[in-house]
Amino acid sequence: SNETLLDVLRDKLGLTGAKKGCEIGDCGVCTVLVDGEPMNACLLLASEVEGREITTIEGLARDGALHPMQRAFIEEGAVQCGYCSPGMILGAKALVERRPDPSVDDIKEALGGNLCRCTGYHGILRAIRRWKKYADGAPAPIDREGDNSVGRSLPRVDAFDKVTGRAKYTADLAFPNMAHGRILGSPVAHGRIRRIDASKAEALPGVLAVLTAKDVPDVLYGVSPARYDEHVLAREKVRFVGDPIAAAVAEDEETAERALKLIEIDIEEIPAVFTPQEAMREGAPQLHDKYKGNVNTFVDQHFGDVEKGFAEADYIREETFIGNHTNQAAMEPHAAVALWEGDGTLVLHTSTQVPHYVHYTLAHVLKMPLGKIRVLRPAVGGGFGGKAAASPLDLCAPLLSRRTGRPVKMVYSRKDVFHYNRGRHKQHMRFKLGVKKDGRITAFESRIALDGGAYSSFGVATAYYAGSMMPTLYHIPNYKYEGARVYTNKPACGAFRGHGVPQPRFAFECLLNMVAEEIGVDPVEIRLKNAMDRNTRTVNDLDIRSCEFKATLEAVREKSEWAAKYGRLARGRGIGIGCGGFVSGAGYAIYRGDVRLSHEKEPQAFVKEAVFPHGNAIVRILEDGMAAVCLIGAAEIGQGAATVLSQICAEGLGIPVDRVRTRAEDTDICPIDLGAYSSRVTLMGGNAVLMAAREVVKKLLPIAARELGCRASELGVGGGRIFVKSDRARGMDWAEAARRYFNARGPLVGTGWYKPPKGLGGDFKGAAVGTSPAYSFGSSVCELSVDLETGRVSIEKFTDYHDCGTPINPMAVHGQVEGAIVMGAGETLMEEMVFDGKGRLLNPNLHEYLLMTIKDAPEIFSGVVDSYEPEGPFGAKEIGEGATLPVLGAVAHAIAQATGVWITELPITPEKILFAMKGEKRAGKGVWQEGRRSKVVRRRPCRGRKAPDPALRAQRGTEDSERNAGAATLD
Repeated sequence: SNETLLDVLRDKLGLTGAKKGCEIGDCGVCTVLVDGEPMNACLLLASEVEGREITTIEGLARDGALHPMQRAFIEEGAVQCGYCSPGMILGAKALVERRPDPSVDDIKEALGGNLCRCTGYHGILRAIRRWKKYADGAPAPIDREGDNSVGRSLPRVDAFDKVTGRAKYTADLAFPNMAHGRILGSPVAHGRIRRIDASKAEALPGVLAVLTAKDVPDVLYGVSPARYDEHVLAREKVRFVGDPIAAAVAEDEETAERALKLIEIDIEEIPAVFTPQEAMREGAPQLHDKYKGNVNTFVDQHFGDVEKGFAEADYIREETFIGNHTNQAAMEPHAAVALWEGDGTLVLHTSTQVPHYVHYTLAHVLKMPLGKIRVLRPAVGGGFGGKAAASPLDLCAPLLSRRTGRPVKMVYSRKDVFHYNRGRHKQHMRFKLGVKKDGRITAFESRIALDGGAYSSFGVATAYYAGSMMPTLYHIPNYKYEGARVYTNKPACGAFRGHGVPQPRFAFECLLNMVAEEIGVDPVEIRLKNAMDRNTRTVNDLDIRSCEFKATLEAVREKSEWAAKYGRLARGRGIGIGCGGFVSGAGYAIYRGDVRLSHEKEPQAFVKEAVFPHGNAIVRILEDGMAAVCLIGAAEIGQGAATVLSQICAEGLGIPVDRVRTRAEDTDICPIDLGAYSSRVTLMGGNAVLMAAREVVKKLLPIAARELGCRASELGVGGGRIFVKSDRARGMDWAEAARRYFNARGPLVGTGWYKPPKGLGGDFKGAAVGTSPAYSFGSSVCELSVDLETGRVSIEKFTDYHDCGTPINPMAVHGQVEGAIVMGAGETLMEEMVFDGKGRLLNPNLHEYLLMTIKDAPEIFSGVVDSYEPEGPFGAKEIGEGATLPVLGAVAHAIAQATGVWITELPITPEKILFAMKGEKRAGKGVWQEGRRSKVVRRRPCRGRKAPDPALRAQRGTEDSERNAGAATLD
């Protein structure tokens, strides 16, 4: 048999703890123990291991007791999405059996083949270093006692299932009589479909059906109703290599794949464009007739008077920067399982960040009422924006299931994930910055061309975010932004951690550092001079409420010993700084439709006010009063939403957190929440949950007041009791009050909702994008070394301080920071999707698309400063995306310090470093940016308004938290 061990374990034995992530041995999520040694099950034939002992994660616990390594992963915050956890734990278990006290280097060597996209590996390193603390049934070191739930580093509520293999991800699901589907992608980047013949595929034994465009609804869909431009399956034209053309369903996945190869397609290949510059040239091939010049979105915004600002500047510097195409590369590939119930209800299980949007898109495409569609979200193995919309799997699986009358599972291969993409836009950025002698900013001008790929996806919002977020960190009195999001014949780009902002922030932080060095101002000082203050409205009408940005700068400067290191390290060693922050949920819902009309006609266009609240929650108390169930549609994708919302709910109710269960996986039982994107869950979902919990308490207090002989207003809740606030000894059991309520009035339920405050943003076009109830702020210092002979960069240490408001769960905060730092560093140094001249992706796998491994993970110190966000639940705001933003610029600055040259094109590879260093020797200056050197213009007044880039112009008009577990580092 040619069956792999992984297939046998998963499909025949139901041991789904071993995951599929790459199927070529690169990711390690399929790791099992073979006679005690870790091996990749995807590379082993089942016949090769006959008679050998196989241990999967399901067999690690004994007699109901977790292995100490499993406990360590739970208690030390080593689990986030959990998709890599089984393989990591088994590899770690094998290591400590050989070396009970492994060093950091031992761990890195043992787990170098196991990838993690969420944790940044630091929680994993801590867990393995400290595993003996959890041996012999020793109590967990984390304190679970006390009345408060908020502000404590509690383990994740879903960690047990994830470390035991009990957590089920979409591809782990199996139903009786289930069939398997696959999608055929276009072999060319641009072409007209002349003929598709599926007869041979349909005749293949085991094939149940084949669908092409003629068999699916002729309905456009996408993210923004104003830019719907995708068909379920391509009609008339294909626009990138991998554009879905047909879908086949068969008895098994192998047969479905064979069927795809038998589909005959005749495509007339036509000229294609692969860069924004090509696409915007006069006479260039047009991808969509509706968008002339291939410009999907054009933004032209001007605030203040940039001409006057530049005239007032003592120094002006202009530079060009280039971002890179990167993919989220979540460890779990996309998957969907669809089936139809007897009453005509569609049930879809899908790996998604946004159950509501999948729900809505299905209703729109299938012309069905929302009430006849049920979307379930199993465990999700990471998203980072790549699962923030309905995928072709979500649409094809229901259609194939309806055609066959059977449940249909569809799972992307890793190659499919890259072809579907929706990753970061490549951005071509031209920045101009004017400052006074002391470093105060007088004006800033930004021109950006975004390479969007073949379809809109999140492109409208991305184009605006790339400009709107620049003034949130620094006081910029005069600001101009021109941005064009351009169609090209490549996979569509979308939202990726930081949504459109990491690359412009990288560029701005680099430019600010260049200017600081040129005028002789310390890079920290120039930031302090310009740093944003609380209660400020930015030049582009964004409302900054809480803001402790300066505190992060001062804290990171002291902790990193910046003054003793900056400019004093030996050649080949560098230290650099970068800053950033992000929204705590979009003030304006990035995409939505009018749910009242979704099955009747096309959705309405964008409107200023939300059709419905951004977050909704229900808290139901069980009849004995001993447990609460929090129902909310917010998606848990590894970021810790279920844990944080449980803590908020428990704190609001006044009961221990272990008496709260958060359920967020089923649209039939959970009210609408807009999903996990734009770092919105803690603030927006948390506020909805808190309102619902407080409504429950409001109903209980009159009952307790009668029992205690006082007024309801005199009572408080906490620790599972209702008590008199002036005399806490007087009180009654919380559960008893709940039971009395139920006996008298029936179900005890509270409901809650959240909408952002009114009046966010201005009234100009695009003013809503970038608005938020709250913004995070952070500063990072990177220390690294560069091998001056090879150009190889070794990141050694990161010191990071963030203003994330008051942390709900400090351990979760630090886990997000650690993951963001490693992800951001990887994007800066090695990640890039590479295409050939025909638009074919050359590295659609985890072997050639390089991710940072545990061997690459630097030492990280994560701290938070004292802050309180009045709009957030218990003062909290976001951390997961804002922590990414400082990283890219900090790494680039440190490389410049180590080498003497600036690399302004991402990723910063050894080749680019060596090239630039050779250029430095020739020219005496080292800025690598497409063959030209940058200029510093001293005391140059602006003479007239500088014309925009011609291609763009042509489209015009068309604290430190150690005292509360608030700092995290590896000991």
